This record gives sequence, structure tokens and C-alpha cells, in this order.
Amino acid sequence: MEYNFHDVEARWQRFWQEHQTYHSDSSSSLPKYYVLDMFPYPSGAGLHVGHPLGYIASDIFSRYKRLKGFNVLHPMGFDAFGLPAEQYAIQTGQHPAITTDENIKRYREQLDKLGLSFDWSREVRTSEASYYKWTQWIFMQLFNSWYNTSSNKAENIEILIEEFIRNGNSNVKAVNNQETIFTAAEWNQFTEQQQQTVLLNYRLAYLADTWVNWCPGLGTVLANEEVKEGVSERGGYPVERKLMKQWCLRINAYAERFLNDLEGIDWPESIKEAQRNWIGRSEGAMLEFTMHDSNYKIEVFTTRPDTIFGVTFLTLAPEHELVKKITTAEQKQAVEDYLKYARNRSERDRMADVKNISGTFTGAYAINPFTGDKIPVWIGDYVLSGYGTGAVMAVPAGDQRDWDFAKHFSLPIPAIVKDADISQAADPTKEGIMINSGFLNGLTGHQAIKVAIAEIEKRGIGKGRINYRLRDAIFSRQRYWGEPFPVYYKDGLPYLVDKKDLPVLLPEVDKYLPTEDGEPPLARAKDWEYAPKKNLMPSPSSKEKAEGGEAESFPYEHSTMPGWAGSSWYFL
Repeated sequence: MEYNFHDVEARWQRFWQEHQTYHSDSSSSLPKYYVLDMFPYPSGAGLHVGHPLGYIASDIFSRYKRLKGFNVLHPMGFDAFGLPAEQYAIQTGQHPAITTDENIKRYREQLDKLGLSFDWSREVRTSEASYYKWTQWIFMQLFNSWYNTSSNKAENIEILIEEFIRNGNSNVKAVNNQETIFTAAEWNQFTEQQQQTVLLNYRLAYLADTWVNWCPGLGTVLANEEVKEGVSERGGYPVERKLMKQWCLRINAYAERFLNDLEGIDWPESIKEAQRNWIGRSEGAMLEFTMHDSNYKIEVFTTRPDTIFGVTFLTLAPEHELVKKITTAEQKQAVEDYLKYARNRSERDRMADVKNISGTFTGAYAINPFTGDKIPVWIGDYVLSGYGTGAVMAVPAGDQRDWDFAKHFSLPIPAIVKDADISQAADPTKEGIMINSGFLNGLTGHQAIKVAIAEIEKRGIGKGRINYRLRDAIFSRQRYWGEPFPVYYKDGLPYLVDKKDLPVLLPEVDKYLPTEDGEPPLARAKDWEYAPKKNLMPSPSSKEKAEGGEAESFPYEHSTMPGWAGSSWYFL
């Protein structure tokens, strides 16, 4: 008997829709079961084969649980903010909301034809203000939190402020980038601007000058995964490394918890190991190298302080702040040429490319604090600005990338471990006996690490430190089609809008491009300001000011949140 799928599928899909077969009733007494798919991004191309590949599997499971007597919540929605819609808007002048809505209609039609058992009454679109109100609310919670290492969790910023008022910050145990210690008396005498600047060094959401992947062709910052071989994945535009002020999330504060909590997750060991490598916990020491013939100092983080006597050169990341300051006149052109080359390579490319060795000498020398030897300072793109301090003490006898670099540029490779064969490669062993290493001679590497850290701290040139490869997440983009931040600026510092004023709506602009001054597209919005006391949005007119209305209004943040902001929390 022929199966007339055109008739059968259409008839039953119509029945399911009319009778709300897959609606999940929250008041049901049945046991609950929640099946969530990753929401698709509604591109103009429609569904691709990867969508039903995953959705059919979860749909089978949802139907199975319903037949087993569960009240199944199986929703669907759209991760609707993103760069493709914005690029299309730039090309056509059409608002991204229009094309996004059109694309969603096509996706919905295709998903319905597949006969998937979604509860469409629960649909979420991350680009709708009713949704991103809560993305903004979550950002406010992050901004108003700090990470207390004593309780090992985030706490309200008011708790920290109370501690500052009573005792200053000398006893505060927090993940932060506050460099100076202040007393309670000093805190209480600080201006509002000084206090807010200090608090930014503790907040989970904070502003910082950060090296980013800047794409002039797209007018925005790109994530590492959006850059392939020095160009943007979308459009193929050149990408360069650039220092920009960005919103960041202090995710590094959670690194130790991530590691510990991996043990309680029922995941394959290979996945856990990949996570451990991504977090990249390492114990070692921070150590200062004084420059020869200048007052500058280069701080490095090393996991192998036992190899200090084998340091024959220092290597700085191309982005390191000291590069241009210490480069000699003779090496200036060579360094500038190399910086142009390195600027167009993403960190991912630099980490993956171990075969092509590149670098150049700055002309400057530092002093090895234990041998007193002058050692050359090079730059090389195998060193990353965001890991450690963006500088490494190169020990070619014990580190393979240092060995490759030294071999390529004919730099010395002295032996520091007895009987180690370093003729063809580095020997990173910690089991061997140290030689040519002063007071560390005769110790194994494991023993020498502790002795070296103690001596470093005794001499006051550094201290023991735990470091993580995991870095704080950059949380802002210079785009139009994204969630606005619930932030305004007063005296150059960020403040949150009042909770009752959420959502901060995405404003209209004349173009979806950066301004002529390079500001993000939101800077094109007219009178887009916030008046904290009376919430006059847009800013008060001249008439209102003359009649005694609240005249004080402040500019909003002009960057938007990244595309993954909305997709990070829709499961809630």
C-alpha cells in the first residue's frame, strides 16, 4: 500500500497545531522533563543539514519521554543577533530586524514541515526586547559582583564597599587587578570618580585595554574562531591585532572551580582533559629581569624557575608594551616590519603554527638575575600577550619552542641537566640532575623548583604564583545588531541604568556602519542619552531645560554585547 506522505504529514501536522498537541502545561501533575536544542541562527540560506541532524535525535527522545508519561517541555527559538544580518543591512540599507524576521518565517516553515514536536508557545528570539531585557539584567548582576576567594564565589559589590569603608583593601581576598593598597581613611576621602575606578578593578564585568582581533573591513572586533589565517571568516577581510578598551568578564576567577568541578561531571575523560588543557593551570613564579642600560624591567611568568641558569634570551610578544620603548635605533625598522607581519596573525594561528619560526632582535639586553649575564631581548609571535605577562624567559635546553627559536637564530643552548641530549631537541625532564646551575646543582628539577622560588622571593625579585591559560572573556563588539549594554557614562566612567528602565532599546541609526571617527554604529543614534533622575530618554530638549526639567543626561555605551550573550542564557 502506497504511503501518501504529502497527505498524511500535512493532515497530522495540521491536527497537532489545532489541538496544541505538544504544548507543555506548567500546571500538569505529570513528572517534568526538559529537552532543549541549540537554537539556530536564522540566516538567509535557511536550514542546513546539521539542523535536522540534531533536532530529529532530540525529537525522538522527546516523543519517547511523552509516551513514558512525562510532561515534556521541548521549546524552540532563534539566536537572532549576529554579524550576517548586519552585513546584509549594510549592503542593502534594510533594517536587520526585517531580514531576521523574514529568515525566521522561513526557518519556522521548514521546521514545521519536518514535523518536529516543538512547543512553539515558548518561542524565544534573542533579538526581541522582551528577551534581551534579561540579558541586560544578567549583565547588571555581573557588574555588581566581585569574586571573593575566601568564600570561593561571587558576592554583591556592596559587601566589598562596606569592607573598604571599615578596613580598606589590605585584607580583601579577591580576584582583581587593583595594584595599590589603601586604608579605610583613604577610601573615605576618595572622590566618587576614584572610588568607581577602584571598583572596576574588582567587578566581574569590567572595562580594560585589551588586545583584540580588529577587522577594519567589517568595522568590528572578531572572536578568535571568526578569524582564519589572518582574515575574517565572513568576507575575507584582513584582521589585525589592536589594543582597544573593551568590556570583559572576569571568567578567570572561576578557573580553579572549573577544574575541581570537572571531577563531578559525567563526561568522557578525553573531553575533561581537553577542558583541563583549555583552563591551563600551572604553578611557577613571577620573576623580574632588569634591563641593561635602562630602568625598565621585564616581568615573566615561568613554570620552570629551576631552569633560570639556562636562560639565554628573553622573548616578548609583539604586542608587549615595552617593545617600542626598548628597541634601539639600529633595530627600529626591523622591529616595525615584524610588528606589521605579526599584527595580521590571530592568536589561534600563532599557537597552531609551530613549523614557521619568526622573530627579530630588539637590540636591547636584560640581565639574568642569577648569573649577571647580559641576555638579548627578542620579539617572537610564538609568545602571546594574553598568557602570563606576554614575555618568556627562554630556556632552549628545556623548552622545545625556545629550542627551535634558538636553533633558527643561532642563539646559545647551554646544558643544564646532566646527561640530557639536547643536540636534536629540548629535554623538558624534571627528573634529571641539575648542572651549570649554581646553588641548584645536584638537585632534581622537581626539588630545584621549590628551592628556586624560595630564593627568588628571598632576593625580592619575584614570588611564587599559580597561573591559568584561561583568559577573561571580551564581552563587547563594535556592531549595531546586538544587545545594548544597560550602561551610561559619567566623567568617563560606566554606571548602570536603573533596573526599572530596562530594557535599554536598540536605537535607530542612519547607517549600520562605524562613524567617520571610528566610533561604533550606535554612536550615530541621535539624542541617545540617559537621564538617571527623571529617566528622560532621549535627552531633554532645550525647552525642558529652560522650564526647569532635569537637564543632566549622559551618553550610553556605544558597543553592543557579543552574539553569544543572548545564546549563553536562553536555557534559563
